[in-house]
Amino acid sequence: MSLSNSDLPLSSDAVVRHLGALASAFALRIVPECASTNSELMDAAQPDDGPVEVVVAECQTAGRGRRGRQWQSWPGGSLTFSTRWRFRPGAPVPAGLSLVAGLAVVRALEKLGVEGLQLKWPNDVLVHGHKLAGILVELLPGRGRPPTAVVGLGLNLRLPADFSLPEQTGVTDLGHHLDPLPDRNLLLAALLIELHRLFDTYAAAGFAALRGAWQQRNAFADLPVRISGDQHEITGICAGVDEDGALLVRTDDGLVRILSGEVSLRIAT
Repeated sequence: MSLSNSDLPLSSDAVVRHLGALASAFALRIVPECASTNSELMDAAQPDDGPVEVVVAECQTAGRGRRGRQWQSWPGGSLTFSTRWRFRPGAPVPAGLSLVAGLAVVRALEKLGVEGLQLKWPNDVLVHGHKLAGILVELLPGRGRPPTAVVGLGLNLRLPADFSLPEQTGVTDLGHHLDPLPDRNLLLAALLIELHRLFDTYAAAGFAALRGAWQQRNAFADLPVRISGDQHEITGICAGVDEDGALLVRTDDGLVRILSGEVSLRIAT
């Protein structure tokens, strides 16, 4: 039985071919299963220089999302990977990094023909309001080294028929918005290329250079929102983000700036 493009196995050689001129910029490792791709890179030795390290897993058994949540993945049904980026001393890390990663995902998917893509502060990619992908950024201790961040990404390709998570509603997959699904090797390369391009811009000019593009895709732009967490709650109108990537909320008491990602952002009802 022949395989459709989306069912082709992940292959380092295939990804490298799709990376083209950027092939040497990445060091790719594909594993059938691991606890967490972020943990794989967080725990590994840190070289001082060299290509961006990438770990891709067909299945995660203990994938992590933001605020301690679980990120599930299924062989062939998701694309789950982490990358380790080293920035020059003085680069603007970590503020805005998850927003840049989200924008890179959106741009890569838009080029493949996906419509209705949106960004939810600070780290979710949506399609028409439904969650398609999530991003987890973790910083590595400096110890005199340049700033280093592990950026993990989970993208739903095909959700199982019996998929259910009590805390998750409004979840979607790429198969509902792109037919046929592309070869995962091509998809991974497209995401890595866009991440490389935007992280270069971010390292040189900060989030300010990408703020406008993020604002254009803000899922909650000018909508009433509720932010809860850190033992307080804020309600107001979403006014986008500032040049540091902080969320701006227009309240009765004025403009409130929220930089911590350890909060929950929802539409106010």
